[in-house]
Amino acid sequence: MVKFIGAHISAAGGVENAPKNAAEINATAFALFTKNQKQWFAPALSAASIEAFKKNCQELGFAANAILPHDSYLINLGHPADEGLEKSRNSFCDEMKRCEILGLDRLNFHPGSHLREITESECLSKIAESINIALDKTKGVTAVIENTAGQGSNVGYRFEHLAEIIDKVEDKSRVGICIDTCHAFAAGYDLTTPEACGKTFAELDKVVGLRYLRGMHFNDAKKMLGSKVDRHETLGNGAIGTDCFKWLIEQPFTDNIPLILETPEPEKWPAEIELLKSFVKQEDK
Repeated sequence: MVKFIGAHISAAGGVENAPKNAAEINATAFALFTKNQKQWFAPALSAASIEAFKKNCQELGFAANAILPHDSYLINLGHPADEGLEKSRNSFCDEMKRCEILGLDRLNFHPGSHLREITESECLSKIAESINIALDKTKGVTAVIENTAGQGSNVGYRFEHLAEIIDKVEDKSRVGICIDTCHAFAAGYDLTTPEACGKTFAELDKVVGLRYLRGMHFNDAKKMLGSKVDRHETLGNGAIGTDCFKWLIEQPFTDNIPLILETPEPEKWPAEIELLKSFVKQEDK
């Protein structure tokens, strides 16, 4: 089994720096923002930056399926107002195109929020429509929906929400999911023991389908099960514990997808990456 293990890496100074930053912490995968995540739009990527990014990825051994770019936090593909929805859709399409230009094959995003102005189901329909629009305007990039913790008016905290979105996406070959362990735990899915993990991921497979899994975020949780509070913690220091991550590393469904740390202390990432690597069975290394 091949495990791609890394973290959400800084791309300060240009996207071409992300692969180098990932290699410095012995990561075999990485996530990045291809633009400032707190701005709607950004200048187009320069030809030199694109070429350098691709060159660095190739030289350092990062294939597209080991990289999980993330879109802007401002985007809400389920926005209840036409103006906000249009702005979000345009920005999302721009981010999908940036991935396409960089040779990346997936884009991770938070599904959206109904802002208590429309129903959850109406919001989920808008998200699916937004994905359809983006897929129609791009090629080769999969839209990867991330589960949420259930804070505020966010949708995507139930596996059923992810399934409802996927059901309404026309091109099923270009939609996927990213499961964040902290978000799942905060939303009420138990991950504290191998048995609990088995039940949770069996439910995910039944409701959504593990065939749609295109990446994972490995985060422990500061708050307790079902808190609906999104607070990441260093692996082993939170309410989930390390048994979950050992169990996940041992599963075939985590082969060949990016397994990304978003834990709060970057200086601990090298040690966390080594911990996760140690869970890979010796005969499979």
